Amino acid sequence: MTEWFRRKSQNIKTSTKRDTKEGMWIKCPECGEVVYSNLLISTFYMCPSCSYHFNYSSKQYIDLILDKNDRLDICNDIVSNDPLNFSAIKDYKQQLEDTKNKTGFNDSIIAISGKIENQNLVLVVLDFSFIGGSMGSVVGEVISQSIEYADDNKFPLLIISASGGARMQEGAISLMQLAKTSGKMSKFSKNGGLFISLLTNPTMGGASASFSMQGDIIIAEPNALIGFAGQRVIKQTIGQDLPKGFQRSEFLLKKGFIDHIIPRNKLKSNIIKLIKFFHE
Repeated sequence: MTEWFRRKSQNIKTSTKRDTKEGMWIKCPECGEVVYSNLLISTFYMCPSCSYHFNYSSKQYIDLILDKNDRLDICNDIVSNDPLNFSAIKDYKQQLEDTKNKTGFNDSIIAISGKIENQNLVLVVLDFSFIGGSMGSVVGEVISQSIEYADDNKFPLLIISASGGARMQEGAISLMQLAKTSGKMSKFSKNGGLFISLLTNPTMGGASASFSMQGDIIIAEPNALIGFAGQRVIKQTIGQDLPKGFQRSEFLLKKGFIDHIIPRNKLKSNIIKLIKFFHE
């Protein structure tokens, strides 16, 4: 019987496996679907099967939100000078230099003044690829100057957060940025400025304890991790299991902590509606 399955001709050649470029296919961590990477560009890096939101860079958010013309950089040339001469496995100065070369950014934040459908907007975006989007002296200064710019010109302000928290390499100076940005944002609000805060995955630590939660309107992407301390720390502290979906966008929306959840492909249209309704 097994003779029937045997190959009669030894000259039949099977096709060799084609080499594929690294990164051509990406596996969705939520549903396990293997997605062609070029397809994700057209879906705003959302899984076509389950709508899982893959990481999005600061430049991608800028291109998604702002019109291509009339863009103006706001203090994006500021760099950290390593105030504490911090050294661990790698010197902080070297870590900064390596990350700059890898990402092309001076720090974990970019601020741009531009237009969205011809509506003026100051857009500030934190980038998680730069030392976890951590909040140091540069982030605090860029946010502060962006708030002042929006206040002086009476422009609405949109900050997109993606941060692991304060930058430990700058110690107390990093923590000072929480008070600094919160004070600037309070003044902006008293002067009638419109601040829309978008929380992406993750928005944790110092960012969530300051400017990110001061928005007149707080929106989030689906299933974003949002909170101050990590879940393991909270669980060990209170000695209890945490509720299902704890610290995720949907959980926070039910508790009234955020105002709305907006998927990335509908983000720009909703931002325009909010600006027209609350700012004009």
